[in-house]
Amino acid sequence: MLPKVAIVGRPNVGKSTLFNRIIGTRLSITDDQPGVTRDRIYSKASWLSKEFFLIDTGGIELGDAPFLTEIKAQAEIAMEDSDVIIFVVDCRSGVTDDDSYIAKILYKTNKPVILAVNKVDDQKFKENIYEFYSLGMGDPIAISSNHGIGVGNLLDKVLEALPKKENLKDDDAIKFCLIGRPNVGKSSLTNTLLNDNRVIVSDVPGTTRDSIDTRFKSNGKEYVVIDTAGLRKRGKIYENIEKYSVIRSVDAIGRSDVVLLVLDASVGIIDQDTHVGQYIEEYNRPCIIVVNKWDLVDKDSKTMQKWTDDIRGTYKYLDYAPIVFLSALENKRVHTLFPAIEEAYNAYHTRISTSVLNDVIQDAVLMFPPSDFNGGKLKIYYASQVGVEPPTIAIFVNEPKYLHFSYYRYLENQLRKNFDFYATPIKLEFRKRD
Repeated sequence: MLPKVAIVGRPNVGKSTLFNRIIGTRLSITDDQPGVTRDRIYSKASWLSKEFFLIDTGGIELGDAPFLTEIKAQAEIAMEDSDVIIFVVDCRSGVTDDDSYIAKILYKTNKPVILAVNKVDDQKFKENIYEFYSLGMGDPIAISSNHGIGVGNLLDKVLEALPKKENLKDDDAIKFCLIGRPNVGKSSLTNTLLNDNRVIVSDVPGTTRDSIDTRFKSNGKEYVVIDTAGLRKRGKIYENIEKYSVIRSVDAIGRSDVVLLVLDASVGIIDQDTHVGQYIEEYNRPCIIVVNKWDLVDKDSKTMQKWTDDIRGTYKYLDYAPIVFLSALENKRVHTLFPAIEEAYNAYHTRISTSVLNDVIQDAVLMFPPSDFNGGKLKIYYASQVGVEPPTIAIFVNEPKYLHFSYYRYLENQLRKNFDFYATPIKLEFRKRD
């Protein structure tokens, strides 16, 4: 699991702008109006080759709730689920009552808090930072999230404060999580897999608010199933508890060996389902698409094929994921999941000998040579597997820029045709030969 860094502060101090600056892309919606709702609350980030999980607590909307309630909700998320907290304040407005209120909450967390004084875009504002010593958060760091000034210094402090990685004991259990929008039957499926009602099942969407890990055995093999809270569409998360649930759900993907994407056959594929799939792609995890509540569908000879076509059209980026149709409620076809999970896990750890790998690559090139692209023709010298989880293959070439995306897909398809990469993504890295 990656360490977590939360960005907190009152509205309109530049939290989302700082979030975007650190992750290197404009994923959060920013606006001059306080409390603007964003479309995303987390991302993986890195600094000096160290990866961490960045949480932006900005943009929570609590309807007509008092303003202090909103601020407290942001701070509570940081207290609950982060290793380091970046407390953002605005040098131009000075220390406000809200800043002092947040500081008092954060002071009780016993977690490292780094004070970032934002909007120091001009040297004339630099003197303003000394006022913020009164918050009792140590040395304030002057930054401009708009222009990137001081952000490197801030991230250096973050890395110093991150917990040291512990040596984790090897665990042979296969960890898998159930991911999906609320009310698709994740908890019911968990109970059926466990053959025991250990998880609350309810028809109310969002009943499961946290990730629940349960270790169990099936046919002599150890598993850990992670039942997660339902993921809602980005930009539609209004309560801090919902926001906290999304963070924990995405975190569950990151610590799983296999991900089960659960769909509701009685409803069909909707927009929320597509957003959920994107989280799985982002983490490069093996995926099995589970169509639950199959017992509620009026079926004919073409129903399953139509569903398969719709899924393939919607999840083009998960084209490697097998599809399983089942009913958790009636315990129909649920037994097919365990062999699929084990096969996906094994494929995720597949290693291919260099000689066999190069035979397949050479045959593929002979059968369909690369075409000219970007002013030259790609020449492939040799290939070598350089990693697992997922299987990662380095292909050494004369010039990577000559590679067309369609040829990447062609080689990927040839590898899948010749090797058992069941349910798992694979990565091809084209490198220039020295």
